[in-house]
Amino acid sequence: MSSDLVAQGSMILEKNWVLINSLAQKSKLKDTVRGKLLVSIRNSVNATIKSYRYVLPTQIVAKLADSKLDCKCLQASRGGQGSFDARTIAHKVLVPFDQNNQSVLGGSPEPYVNNPLRVSEVSSKHQGAQKKPKEWNHLCSVLAYVEEVNSPKVTKAIFTQVLIEVYKRLSVVKVAYSVPKRSSLQDTLRIMEEYLSEHSGGDRLMALSSALFSIIGRRLQLYEKVKRGKITAADKATGLVADLECASKTGKIIMGVEVKDRELTITHLRGKIPSIREKKVTEMFFVAQGISKKDKDEIQKAIAKEYASGHNIYVVNIISLSKAVLALVGEQGRREFLDEVGNQLDEYKSDIVHRRKWAELLRRF
Repeated sequence: MSSDLVAQGSMILEKNWVLINSLAQKSKLKDTVRGKLLVSIRNSVNATIKSYRYVLPTQIVAKLADSKLDCKCLQASRGGQGSFDARTIAHKVLVPFDQNNQSVLGGSPEPYVNNPLRVSEVSSKHQGAQKKPKEWNHLCSVLAYVEEVNSPKVTKAIFTQVLIEVYKRLSVVKVAYSVPKRSSLQDTLRIMEEYLSEHSGGDRLMALSSALFSIIGRRLQLYEKVKRGKITAADKATGLVADLECASKTGKIIMGVEVKDRELTITHLRGKIPSIREKKVTEMFFVAQGISKKDKDEIQKAIAKEYASGHNIYVVNIISLSKAVLALVGEQGRREFLDEVGNQLDEYKSDIVHRRKWAELLRRF
C-alpha cells in the first residue's frame, strides 16, 4: 500500500471533516444526496455491526484519493482492476480519526480484521457470509452506485453525506468531562473566558449561566431548583418568565434570569417587563455583555421605574458575577460548577462542538 495513498486519504478526510464542523456551527448542514441512497448511507453509518460503520468512510475516501481504485474492493488479493488493500486505509486513516472523535464509529482498533469484512469485496455475492444481510446490502448499494457512476463530483457528494451522518452520530455520543481535582478561582474564570471566546449562538453562555445559578441555589440555599428552557425555545413557548427560573420548593419564583450573548438593548428589556410584572418577579437578572451605549439612558430609566413598582432588575456580566460567586462557594463549589456545566451541555443536547470544547478545556486545566 502506497504511503501516498494513506497521506492523501488522511488529508481528504481531515479537510472535509473541518468543513462539516464549520457548516454545522453555522447551522448550514444540508443533505447532499436523497432517496434510497440517503437511507442506505444512514443505515450504514449507524449499523448494528460495528465493523460496517467504518466501511463507507474508508472505501470512499480511498476512491477520492485515487479515482482508479474500485471502492468495492476490500483485499488486494482479490485481483482485477482497481484492487487495493482497504484494511490499511481503515487502520491508518479511519481508526485515528475515530479515536480523535469520541470513538464515534465504535472505537475498534482494527475494524477490518473482524469476520464480517474477511471477504474480498463488498458485494452481494458475499451476502451469505453476513449475519446482518440487510445491513450488508446497504453498503453494497452505495459502493456499487459510486463505481457505476464513477464521477468525482458524485463521489464527493456521497462522501460529504457520509460525514454528515457521522457528525450526527457524534452529536449523541456522550462526552467525558474530566473535572480537575483542584480548581483555583483564576483558572476557573480563565477557562470560562476561553470557552466564551468562540461564537456559539448563546449556547455556551446559557450552559455557564444555568450551571452558575444552579450552584448559587445549592450552595447558598437561596432557592430549591432552576428551571431552564432550550436555547432555541422562546420563553412564551416554555411557559417560563425568562431563560432561567430560580424557584422555591413550593414553586414560587425567587428570581428570573435572562441570558443574552450580546449587549442589552431597551427592546430586550421592554420585551421582558410584561412577563416580569405578570408573574410578580421581584428579582430579575439580565446576564449580558453590558448595556448598549445608545440605549443606556432609557434602560436606566426603565430599571428605575420598575424598582418603584417593586421589581429589582440587575444587568450583570457572567465573568464578573462568577468571580464573586465562585469565591464564596470555595474550591469544592467550583469543582461542582465545572461538573454542572457538563451536565447542562449534555442534558440540553448542546452541539457536539460545544461539548467537546468544554471537555478539552477541562483536560488542559
